[in-house]
Formats: sequence, structure tokens, C-alpha cells
Amino acid sequence: MTDKNILIVGVGGQGTLLASRILGNVAINTGNDVKVSEVHGMSQRGGNVVTYVKMGEKIYSPTIEKNEADIILCFEQLEALRWIDYAKKDATIIINTQKIDPMPVVTAKAKYPEGIIEKIKSNYPNVVDMPALDMAQKCGSSKAVNVVMIGVLAKYTGIDKEIWIDAIRKTVKPQFIEMNIKAFEAGFNYNVAE
Repeated sequence: MTDKNILIVGVGGQGTLLASRILGNVAINTGNDVKVSEVHGMSQRGGNVVTYVKMGEKIYSPTIEKNEADIILCFEQLEALRWIDYAKKDATIIINTQKIDPMPVVTAKAKYPEGIIEKIKSNYPNVVDMPALDMAQKCGSSKAVNVVMIGVLAKYTGIDKEIWIDAIRKTVKPQFIEMNIKAFEAGFNYNVAE
């Protein structure tokens, strides 16, 4: 496998850390080296959370610099905009269409920016936008957004689907395995042209 630099961005409570653990298990299960670095910004209060995941034959540093991400997995639109400078020009950018108002918007000190996805699409050719929250709810829980997104991501890695499902089984609590596999399948089978 060629090295992959994957950035996972979202808001506290969206499951970015679980997503990074699943990715880490996939990397290990495919014989790759993996480094994960998590950054929390007031994550328990709805602040941003970013996780760097680097996987490949031999990885020396966990961090990803601007213009180095091969894939950015964006759990929320504004976080996509905040971290877009980290994408390579040919990066795959997967964006959940969900909007979560940050504190300045909640307190009416700012407005949520309009046209975020369109702006990103105008500068990057490989953008997938998807209603991951709606899909997760149909699978049984709004908390499964992260695994729906992982399902879409899996299509872009060239790694066998069963390895992903095995990683989910090893990573999530037993009582949530089947619901998370259903969420993964929903993401994996998502038609990007929808």
C-alpha cells in the first residue's frame, strides 16, 4: 500500500476518535504501519476535533501538514472549510452535509457561512457530499454518522470490505456491532451520484 494521509475532522461528540481507531485497526490488519494523533479543541462543548491518521509501509510522524492529506473525512461542513487547506489538490474530500452551529452562531454573534460545499467543490475535483446523519438515523442511531462516513471512505482505499467489517467488530462495543455494520454498509453502498 502506498502511504495514505487521512484527516478526520468534526465536532466533539461526533465519533471522530472511534473512526480513527477503526482506521488504525484496518491499517494494522493489512500489515501497515499506522500513526494516529488526536487534537481536541473544547471537544466536549461542541468544539472542533481533528485526528491525523497516517498509514503505510513505514510511518515516522503522526502529523499531517497543509497540502498533504490524501483524504479528508469531514463530519460537519464548517469543519470541512476550516481544514480544507490540508488537502492535496487531488485529495478525496468526503463531507457530511450536516451543519452544527458553533457557539458564535448560537449566541447570534455570527452567521453560519452559506455555500461551503459548493466553494470546496469549485477548488477540489474529488468531493463527495452526503447526508450521513440521515443515513445513520435510518440505521438506528444518529451516533453512527462516523461509521457511515467510514463506509464511504473504505471505497477509496482499495482495502477489502471484510477487513473493515472485522475492524468494526474489534473496535465497537458488542451491543453496537450489528448497528455499526449496517451503518458501514450504508456508507459503503452510497451512490456518490445521488
